Amino acid sequence: MVVEMKRELTCIVCPMGCALEAEIEDGQVVNVTGNTCPRGAKYAEQECTHPERVLTSTVAVEGGGVLPVRTDRTVPKEMLFDCMAEVNRVTVRLPISIGTVIIEHIAGTEANLVAAKNLERGK
Repeated sequence: MVVEMKRELTCIVCPMGCALEAEIEDGQVVNVTGNTCPRGAKYAEQECTHPERVLTSTVAVEGGGVLPVRTDRTVPKEMLFDCMAEVNRVTVRLPISIGTVIIEHIAGTEANLVAAKNLERGK
């Protein structure tokens, strides 16, 4: 049975923020309207069929405080809770440089969790 559905989205690929409408049949995007460039159509298809996000969070610092972290690439949206379970178990020791890998291949994905800020001891 073919189930038709329409989904309204706001494109986040560029500052224009186009109002998109994606038509979905059998779990596939069959038409996208409202985009002013091809990137909008690609964004709508990905968001409707396999959404991904960059994870941003903080990890505990040994002795107190937190370090801002992020993934170095997107992870499947459905994996965010698995990733956060790993993030919540981590404590780092200072000093840390921006870009330092904190967790390699977080939750079995291709993404690494990296430091998003330089932090030195006592700061």
